[in-house]
Amino acid sequence: LLIREPDNADALSARRDIALWSKDASPISTDIRAGYSFDTFSEPYSRFWQIFSAGGGHRFSWGPAAAGINIGNLRTTTEPDPRNVTEVQFEAEAWPTLSDKNYAYLAYAFSPGDYFPSHRAALEVWQVLPKGWALSAGLNYYYFDRNIFISCLSIEKYISKFWFSAKGYVYFKDDGPTTSFYLNGRRYFNNTDYLQITVGTGTAPDEPFDVQTDVERLSATSIRLASYISLSGRVKMRIGAGYSREEYAESLWRNRFEGNINFIYAIKMK
Repeated sequence: LLIREPDNADALSARRDIALWSKDASPISTDIRAGYSFDTFSEPYSRFWQIFSAGGGHRFSWGPAAAGINIGNLRTTTEPDPRNVTEVQFEAEAWPTLSDKNYAYLAYAFSPGDYFPSHRAALEVWQVLPKGWALSAGLNYYYFDRNIFISCLSIEKYISKFWFSAKGYVYFKDDGPTTSFYLNGRRYFNNTDYLQITVGTGTAPDEPFDVQTDVERLSATSIRLASYISLSGRVKMRIGAGYSREEYAESLWRNRFEGNINFIYAIKMK
């Protein structure tokens, strides 16, 4: 319908909902999921951080939710104390429907270890506007050895098979707030499958802090590619890769690489 009538309000509304719930828009009621991600740099020392994850999700009448466990492994060549440490994190997240025009994202994670944040929490709320527009505002909280707060604000637009967003972050540091800005573009190939590119610059990341050394970042310019693919009616895959040029100390920069792959298997269809 959008190919024939790009401005059709009902079709744009349906596309908006599909995009917002892209993780769970397929006819999956209950699933199990597993994934792997890594993040690495080599200056001023070599660090390789990887996470193995496993969990499950379910779509309730009020919206989808998921919970799982993450196993993080940190390897460094820091002298005189090189490290190879493994620890766990437990997390839960949900995407409740608040009304016909409002959606939310809620998340909480806990870890008894030293490298994952002891506590991580997030809240973001979307306001749907006419003609495929939407606004969101949220707050992210972390506790490592101190409290960290990062707020966010975004504007989004759905046009036919495309979704675009501009999102800003304010990182409330001890020496004053700093900012970052990210642009996202996504092209849908059907109701759920897409290819996305993200570019951004600034101090605050648009992905959660996974490990305490992430707090070292002074600023960065980054680019990421991500894709969600239906391998079959029951098997879905998310895969992505990214690169950042990151300032880790005053006027000192490093190259940083990341990648991830996740599989979702439906054990119950709607």
